[in-house]
Amino acid sequence: MSTPAVSRAAEYILPLRWTDGADLPDLVAYLGRLTEWIPVTVVDGSAPAAFERHRSVFPPAVRHIPPGPFSSAGAGNGKVAGVMTGVRASTAALLVIADDDVRYTRESLAAVVRHLDSAEVVRPQNYYDPLPWHARWDTARTLINRAWSADFPGTLALRRSALLATGGYDGVLFENLELIRTIKAAGGREKVIPDLFVARRPPNARHFLKQRVRQAYDDFAQPRRLAAELALLPAVLAAACLPARYRGPAFLGLAAAPAVAAEIGRRRHQGTAVFPFRAAWFAPLWTVERAVCIWIALGFRLTGGVPYAGTRLKTAAHSEAVLQRRHRGKLAAQRNQHLWTSISNPEQEQR
Repeated sequence: MSTPAVSRAAEYILPLRWTDGADLPDLVAYLGRLTEWIPVTVVDGSAPAAFERHRSVFPPAVRHIPPGPFSSAGAGNGKVAGVMTGVRASTAALLVIADDDVRYTRESLAAVVRHLDSAEVVRPQNYYDPLPWHARWDTARTLINRAWSADFPGTLALRRSALLATGGYDGVLFENLELIRTIKAAGGREKVIPDLFVARRPPNARHFLKQRVRQAYDDFAQPRRLAAELALLPAVLAAACLPARYRGPAFLGLAAAPAVAAEIGRRRHQGTAVFPFRAAWFAPLWTVERAVCIWIALGFRLTGGVPYAGTRLKTAAHSEAVLQRRHRGKLAAQRNQHLWTSISNPEQEQR
């Protein structure tokens, strides 16, 4: 007996660009399960030999296509070109965009699609599974994000019409934030679901280490967070200059604050179901890392941008004000056009 589809109106789009196939068996197994629940398109920007290898092992039900030509907006971040290729190739009204390391269950996939009934873009919560030491380290960042607001996952669900109304989004470094802000600037509604947990596979330790400065650079898109993080290293240095009797308590306080914040984030929105207690204890280490890496990121910012996939990207993401000037009212105009079409030509609308 076949498994019922998650939604007849939905499609799953996975942008892919791999230089090695170490994780290919796990991805193939996942795609095999996924195609039982939802149509799947993989937009594969890998080198020709890798592309053909992927095509030979992907399940037959997967639509496997190369990315289209980069637009000027998508030229910086190839993932954006991959996403927009999949969006334009799709005929589904509802789309789930996910990185290659994301692992939905049927239940979480159905839930994220269902939430599009009341929003144009939906943001679930990722967690690492399995959880090696470097994944626990990075989970501390997730927990601190949850303590103050919400985390940014490697997957989003959205209404295709909402993104197409804007003409797409720019190929900046923090592309998921850019996508969310673009849809919101056009008049779309965002729905954050911090207790809708979707697993993702952790990177290997080498890739994790390579991401430290790049992740710090993302915060140039979030000025208040950037200011707080730039203040971390001066605070540590100031504590080191205190008299000996005050130095210990000062360092203890600096270490305790992120650990407490991470534990608050772990307890919010049923986070204890997927985030282990031990991950919160990595928060002081992550804070020291960010205190250093944010200043390195600032150096890259002042010298032309952070290295990314053989190029340099200067823009983390555009501000909400900039995107509103570009896209304000576009969704309303689209809805008005749709309404006018249905009134003036009801037979065409019914077809």
